[in-house]
Amino acid sequence: MIPVILSGGSGSRLWPLSRKQYPKQFLALTGTDTLFQQTLKRLAFDGIQPPILVCNKEHRFIVQEQLQAQNLASQALLLEPFGRNTAPAVAMAAMKLVGQGRDELMLVLPADHVIEDQPAFQKALNLARETAEKGEMVLFGIPATRPETGYGYIKSVADDALPEGVIRVQRFVEKPDEARAREFVASGDYFWNSGMFLFRASRYLEELQRHEPDIYDTCLLALERSETDGDTVNIDVATFECCPDNSIDYAVMERTNRACVVPLNAGWNDVGSWSSIWDVHAKDANGNVTKGDVTVHDSRNCLVHGNGKLVSVIGLDDIVVVETKDAMMIAHKDRVQDVKTVVNQLDAQGRSETQNHCEVYRPWGSYDSVDTGGRFQVKRITVKPGAQLSLQMHHHRAEHWIVVSGTAEVTCDDKTFLLTENQSTYIPMTSVHRLSNPGKIPLEIIEVQSGGYLGEDDIERFEDVYGRTDNVEVVQIAAR
Repeated sequence: MIPVILSGGSGSRLWPLSRKQYPKQFLALTGTDTLFQQTLKRLAFDGIQPPILVCNKEHRFIVQEQLQAQNLASQALLLEPFGRNTAPAVAMAAMKLVGQGRDELMLVLPADHVIEDQPAFQKALNLARETAEKGEMVLFGIPATRPETGYGYIKSVADDALPEGVIRVQRFVEKPDEARAREFVASGDYFWNSGMFLFRASRYLEELQRHEPDIYDTCLLALERSETDGDTVNIDVATFECCPDNSIDYAVMERTNRACVVPLNAGWNDVGSWSSIWDVHAKDANGNVTKGDVTVHDSRNCLVHGNGKLVSVIGLDDIVVVETKDAMMIAHKDRVQDVKTVVNQLDAQGRSETQNHCEVYRPWGSYDSVDTGGRFQVKRITVKPGAQLSLQMHHHRAEHWIVVSGTAEVTCDDKTFLLTENQSTYIPMTSVHRLSNPGKIPLEIIEVQSGGYLGEDDIERFEDVYGRTDNVEVVQIAAR
């Protein structure tokens, strides 16, 4: 059994904590490990191979850093230039396996779920394995215990041809209104659709080719045209752009006659909204969940997430408050699904707050926007030990660098020199320069930019150890 971990989502319902360039699966929302790290650790037992990871190309270095931080391994990394939903993502993984003469059972898991009961999870996997080995397309169904309107539902029916405990899928139901959801729960015949699957690679491709040949053919061609570097596959942009956008559910599971449900009662939560975050956290005597510098008075069943500022909540019930350095979101707990609508509105306005946090992460470290004016910008830059930025030039701005801690190796035109704490240098406009950290501790500098144009696309890159190109960086909005 080989896990295929899907980690390409943007998590817009958890804005402002989740941003497109650093989405929820890479955040530690329910513990000290990120959701992505928790997913991989959950699979560390006999009979499970290292996973195939599918992620957005923009998140490549985040994935690699989080793997290294926990000494976790993968056997392949498929980089999508943009999202085309889950059916193409899984098709690419299946085609890669079959192309290598392999035909394992594929355990398809989103990277952002919480499962609290590990023994129950493994027991469900064993039952699913037995079923999938007979050619069935297994979906893990969560017993519907409350009228949840944010999930899709599966109606089940008994089938004596299946192993004991496995149920045949009769039909899929879209997210219902509350009245229908109550009927589903009362009937006892419905499960929530977890978005977790198990099937043999060749069986999935067979069903996909039968029901969605356009996806099958486009993915096959895109994989043939992709560039492979070790265990990393950069999916061909031009071909993948032609691929239809569709989910496993719509493309295959709703149309095959071999779909079945293995019940999973293991403390599952898809952490898809702020109400889900409230569900999985410990609460005080009044049902409140708080994090950060927070004071709550005469309030019940609230979630208050502070991220630096003191946040005080007085006389409120069922309210979600999330504060970050550059944005604040306040919503009624029953309306948190609408956060995605607000994010779409902000995107339409071209607001950067949906893309990046004030602190932007890069393969060499991070930078944090401190202050911005008409002709200046101040940033705090952190460079990891042994890391370096690209050799670059700016046409419209000059920069002043002040070392706060650590040692900086500075290249400016034909000179290379070291700076230590409290020392500074000036990088004139159009000078070819590079910043490196030759030390063993993080390098922190304050950068003051001045000039007529301070956009992140004012960069001409000459060398880059991370293989980035100028065209990709412009698309990524904020890059160095």
